[in-house]
Amino acid sequence: MSGAKILVLDIWKQLKQNKVDPIYLLYGTESFLINETKQLLIQSVLNDEEIDFNFSTYDLEETPIEAAIEDAETFPFMGEKRLIIMQNPTFLTSEKQKGKVVEHNLTRLEAYLAEPAPYSVIVFSAPYEKLDERKKITKALKRKAAVGEAKRLNEHDLKAWIKERAAGNGVQIEESAIDLMLTLAGTNLFMLASEVDKLSLYAGEARRVDVSMVDKLVARSLEQNIFVLIEKVVQRKIEEALRIYYDLLKQNEEPIKILALLAGQFRLIYQVKGFHLFKLLLLFLKVMTRNIIAEYRCFNLPFIIFFYRKGRLEFRVFEPLHIMNPFVGKLYSC
Repeated sequence: MSGAKILVLDIWKQLKQNKVDPIYLLYGTESFLINETKQLLIQSVLNDEEIDFNFSTYDLEETPIEAAIEDAETFPFMGEKRLIIMQNPTFLTSEKQKGKVVEHNLTRLEAYLAEPAPYSVIVFSAPYEKLDERKKITKALKRKAAVGEAKRLNEHDLKAWIKERAAGNGVQIEESAIDLMLTLAGTNLFMLASEVDKLSLYAGEARRVDVSMVDKLVARSLEQNIFVLIEKVVQRKIEEALRIYYDLLKQNEEPIKILALLAGQFRLIYQVKGFHLFKLLLLFLKVMTRNIIAEYRCFNLPFIIFFYRKGRLEFRVFEPLHIMNPFVGKLYSC
């Protein structure tokens, strides 16, 4: 597959079939996919005893390329293959390197690409959205390497990846459970990998993950918790609203960030349903920011100033006030 541009998920399939290319170029901003590909390459090329002797990694922002090439041309010790990972090849992009600039002998690299060592596998790990296609070395590398793009997965690929990871753990996961997991946890692959592994352990001997397990165990994203928090406040389920709020604080979420997201959601409700619900938000924010505002000096937040009259907020006129009264009492008593 040298010279072909494919998704890293396709490289995974080839590696699981023991098809290993001598040169790989992994690029893109989805760091989880790049890291997983590196781990699969290590498992495919080397066994545990060979890693100490035949695995090397170089940061090309600090080390010249010729040092890595020399390593690749060295015969493996107590094994059949060597694996060399070269990280941050900035010479493949148009970006200017920060700090001390390392000079690379790209002629030496071009010579290696023309005739790679049969006993070595080299991997270029480029965490960049785009490569500079105008550069001679970029063109040469893309012709000779198996090029894997680590980009954000679409919905179809994301669901297929979740199924495959669950299957790798010996577990089946229902389609509806996948949908709920994506709704609750979002699309961050690091987060999703952790959730799939957790659910696989919980499934036990049943070896099956359903919707109820996902709803019970999967951690909610901040945005998802905000939606639920708003729902609980409007429904006057005060205990549940407080629990969600304090859970967010325990997760080291900044109170100001929570308030900003709440403000955004209630502004949207305000645009759709009118003035009363927005006033409800302001009272909720006033209670929650009782101490926060003083700490962050945020008296000039637009959604508070706009409704100030003679130095204070007037809420008593609006009927929805009784919805918030229990919440106010509970929060002030904490």
